[in-house]
Amino acid sequence: MRDTMRRDLKTAMKARDRVAVTAIRSALAAIDNAEAIPVERSVAENGTAEVAASAVGIGAAEADRRDLDAEDMRAIVEAEVNDRTAVAGEYEQAGHSDAGDKLRAEADVLRGYLPPGP
Repeated sequence: MRDTMRRDLKTAMKARDRVAVTAIRSALAAIDNAEAIPVERSVAENGTAEVAASAVGIGAAEADRRDLDAEDMRAIVEAEVNDRTAVAGEYEQAGHSDAGDKLRAEADVLRGYLPPGP
């Protein structure tokens, strides 16, 4: 899914399709964020972060990322669709139909990455 989204992002950028670019970038960022592992922060007694024991050099502090399977990515994209749809309804109720329409269009773009429903 991620490879398809990245390829589609390039196509959308070339076509200057702002709605698709915004939606796809957001979904890719959500997937990337979900892969991040929690960072344990070491704090000295005085409340400052310890620097002496930190890694030095390019890539020295890189951490492994979680591996997401297709179901995890589908759930993330589905959550992005649901969030946009819910907020679009709120905008429309508040009289901001243009913003609601934009969010619904973004949700439609992301629905294209989800498998067909029952």
